[in-house]
Amino acid sequence: MNSAQNKVMPPDEVAGRAPAATAAGGAHEDDSNNGSNTSTSSTSYSSTARDDATTTRATSSAAGGSSTSSSSSSDDGSSSSSSSPTYPSASTAAEARLIERHRHANGYTSRRVSVRERVSHFTWAWFECTMSTGAVATLLGQQPHTFPGLQTIGTVFFILDLVLFVAFTCLITARFVMHPGALRLSLHHPHESFYFGTFWISIALIIYGTQEYGVPNAGPWLVRALEILFWCEAAGALLVVIFQYHIIFDEEELPVKDAMPTWLLPAYPFLVLGPLAAVLESSQPLPSATSVFIGGLVFEGLGWSVAFIMYTVYFTRLINSKLPTESKRPGMFVAVGPAGYTSSTLAALGMQAPRVIPADYLGLSVPTGELWKAMAVPAAMFVWLVGFWFFALAVVSCLRGARRMYFTLSWWAFVFPNAGLTLGAIMIANAINSPGIKWLCSAVSALIVAVWLGVAAMNIRAVWKRQVLWPGADEDMEDLEGRLAHDKARHD
Repeated sequence: MNSAQNKVMPPDEVAGRAPAATAAGGAHEDDSNNGSNTSTSSTSYSSTARDDATTTRATSSAAGGSSTSSSSSSDDGSSSSSSSPTYPSASTAAEARLIERHRHANGYTSRRVSVRERVSHFTWAWFECTMSTGAVATLLGQQPHTFPGLQTIGTVFFILDLVLFVAFTCLITARFVMHPGALRLSLHHPHESFYFGTFWISIALIIYGTQEYGVPNAGPWLVRALEILFWCEAAGALLVVIFQYHIIFDEEELPVKDAMPTWLLPAYPFLVLGPLAAVLESSQPLPSATSVFIGGLVFEGLGWSVAFIMYTVYFTRLINSKLPTESKRPGMFVAVGPAGYTSSTLAALGMQAPRVIPADYLGLSVPTGELWKAMAVPAAMFVWLVGFWFFALAVVSCLRGARRMYFTLSWWAFVFPNAGLTLGAIMIANAINSPGIKWLCSAVSALIVAVWLGVAAMNIRAVWKRQVLWPGADEDMEDLEGRLAHDKARHD
């Protein structure tokens, strides 16, 4: 057995180490010395995945733990230069899963999997894509500077968001139908369950897009329908944030050293309800507009409060532990969204307060709406910079680990939180009438659209290269016993 196989490696090194071949599955260089075939130098790894690793060390003496290699050998025992690297042995199912995941990420996968089985790995995390698409559509609809065709581009993104949402809903429904019990497992899974909130965020952004692109071309009936949908979305989001966190608190024991901004995704729908209320009330008749105004403020307050609590947990993790694994660092951008969407809510609601809030609403001697506006806009500026700080931290962290990153669905966090931060800047710029900030927001919006196109291309490539929608490569991965969640559901 070669030296790479005999080396004792902790799981945090096993999980995050990428082979010295290209991430696209390029040729692997066989580093030979005096004609002997070794894989020591070709098993060059980067220390990363302590967030994924929760098990004991891997040793070469484990039963069934022989290293995996797809190299083709000739009759005389020589190894071809296109062979895949030798991976360390795995002593547990969890370590085997982590090694196999990196084989997928680097293109060393030859197993044939049916379409049915691939659909079985369609997780809630895929709705990050519809979140991002909907966020781009809403961002384009709020641009301070327009040009001919901008409305058409925004409409295309909105329609695409609708198509993707329907398609993804059908796919995840197919997963739950094919494997009874998988729905319950997905909502109890220590990783996938956090992404259930993305489904509800996607719905909120679709309602937002309907207001922007549908109401101008429809009758009053749509205005009334959107008000009803707003309150239905709020009720559903409230149930999610209560029961989803109850399940997490009751059944999971998540260490603070593994804390990620994705932990606040169950509360994320409330962060979007604030901007949604601001855009809906512009077309609502006055009694309804006031109710939507108050509701949006209250819901945003809950989302921001939960996010602020999670900020402290996440900040504690960053101080007491190291940065997340390189492949998980795009998820750091999720921390940008709460401040971005909250600042957008405060500025937008503040600007509309004089119209929708009666002058004597609180029994004050001064116009309540004007007072509300005077307080909300400075508060929006105050909160916005918090989001920018998290944005800068995430950018630096991702740039430093860019060479070791491979695509995961968390890459969509490059889009939707930053769209919220930009939306907040647009609302602040409109409130203070700053031409410079408006032009900067227009430039950043164009950059976000370009990022969306890049992430979409990488996502399509990852599906084709079997890096996602593949056994062991998605957020459902395994349950706590190391078995595929959908397989457990099938046998229950």
